[in-house]
Amino acid sequence: MSAKSERTAAREAVATYYEAQLAELVQRVAAAIDGFRAGEFNASDVDRALFQYSRAAKELWKFCNVGDVELAATAVLEGVRIDWWERAAPRTR
Repeated sequence: MSAKSERTAAREAVATYYEAQLAELVQRVAAAIDGFRAGEFNASDVDRALFQYSRAAKELWKFCNVGDVELAATAVLEGVRIDWWERAAPRTR
């Protein structure tokens, strides 16, 4: 495999990973909104979920788009599991 085709494969692996992880984050927001509509959550709960989503999505984007794509692809293909939602959780004091 040439270096160019390896980079292309790495980009494709990272793009697939990004979409899958982003979908998981969006599902968490959807669950919060559904909970609000069902009366299980209040507006502040949804706001916290949206804030955490925003932080998580930014961290995911940085992982997938900043730095060495081949390094990110290696982590993805080796099955390194990063819980983007938990990583973005607000710190408790």
